[in-house]
Amino acid sequence: MTLHTTHKLADLLTEVSKLETSGKLREAEDLIEKILAQLPSHPHVVHLAGLIAYKRGKFPEAKALCERSVELAPAQPLYFRNICEIYRSVGDIASARAAASEATTLAPSDPCAWFNSALIEGELLNPTKALDFVDKAIALKPDYTDAKFLRAELNLLFGNPTAAWETYEDRFKLPQAKNMLPQTDKPQWDGKLLQAGQTLLLVADQGFGDCIQFSRYIPLLQHYALRIVVACSSELVPLLSQFRGLDRLCTVWQEVGEFDVFVPLSSLPTLLDPTLGDIPSPGGYLQVSDRLRGKWAQRLDQLCPLGRKRVAIVWAGRPEHKNDRKRSLPLRAFKSLLDNPNLCLVSVQKGPQATQTQGASPAAALIDLSPEIDSFLDTGAILQSCDCLVSVDTSVVHLAGALGVATHLLLPFSPDWRWGAEGSKTPWYSSVRLWRQGKPYDWGGTVEGVAEALGKPEGQPNLPGFS
Repeated sequence: MTLHTTHKLADLLTEVSKLETSGKLREAEDLIEKILAQLPSHPHVVHLAGLIAYKRGKFPEAKALCERSVELAPAQPLYFRNICEIYRSVGDIASARAAASEATTLAPSDPCAWFNSALIEGELLNPTKALDFVDKAIALKPDYTDAKFLRAELNLLFGNPTAAWETYEDRFKLPQAKNMLPQTDKPQWDGKLLQAGQTLLLVADQGFGDCIQFSRYIPLLQHYALRIVVACSSELVPLLSQFRGLDRLCTVWQEVGEFDVFVPLSSLPTLLDPTLGDIPSPGGYLQVSDRLRGKWAQRLDQLCPLGRKRVAIVWAGRPEHKNDRKRSLPLRAFKSLLDNPNLCLVSVQKGPQATQTQGASPAAALIDLSPEIDSFLDTGAILQSCDCLVSVDTSVVHLAGALGVATHLLLPFSPDWRWGAEGSKTPWYSSVRLWRQGKPYDWGGTVEGVAEALGKPEGQPNLPGFS
């Protein structure tokens, strides 16, 4: 392939962009590399190669290419704007902030540049700047759905729930929310009392953790509707079926049948508890049967050395989660727990990360139960058979909190909105203690703090709920 004309280059770059936006990243990468070989100093070619490398998960390569494009075209605001997310992805928050500032300086009318600045200030827990910048983005682009949803999350994170709900519902306009709600012309429930004979469809619309967290509001629904049908994934059926008064649970849209109104499960706080001032059941609202708990307790009695504290552990969430890079850890990061001979670590980690237990030879006993876990109820029974859970921010934490299990939750500096911006306690779960990073993307001292708490002699207040 030889580039003879500017016109041909434009056509090729258009083709690269089409491949990228359609998800054909490997093909886009192959084509941009051929172009880059002929035009190694063309700023836009270099920049586009960096963006594709980023989407392919090649973060160091993406960083180097995008930095090179900025060097080649230092007055191009688009390059500064795009490199923000790459810097965030590699944990260089200072460079991300500087790039965001340069983008807004060069292009003050670009709403995306202000959006990036808001993201960065949110990462740094600067509420005034973060909200000011996201408001600038919305003022420049009133239909900017991502910015509206970010504004809601920022207000929730910084303790302003009443201001958040106005734009929190905009999450359903995001592309990733396309299949979360039923394709229907029926109205969304407005929080008013339904007439006798009317059916309310409750949709478990978000991730497992969200659904477990917000399911606590289900009993309140029975004041408004006599007939409630739930649409949820099959994994959640054993948990949500514990709530009385539900007509039935469906796992595919075709089973739902007729209904009069619908409501997303994640919208229940908006309608039933808008100030988040009376969060129901913080002490626990789910159960595991005595039979199942007894089965797993007996299994752990067989596997765990006598006299050691049993600590369930989860170190990583789903890799596909948008914030997984800042919330997940490798198992080796828990060295201070792995080196403690007084502990028995019980892995309830699921997914490909569970294999990290292979080859580990810690002083603490390490038991991998993941191959034996078939459901959330199995996980819950294991948690109730342990002294506590140590975990990053995953659905297992919500399950533990909903069961009233003592939990140490490791949080990034700027956590998900539900955990708030400060403090070691959460109004959502009285049994969960929060351990926060001291600075962005730096876990130093966080795991060690948990290890120190777990290592205190018996009788000292080392577990959440005991202090």
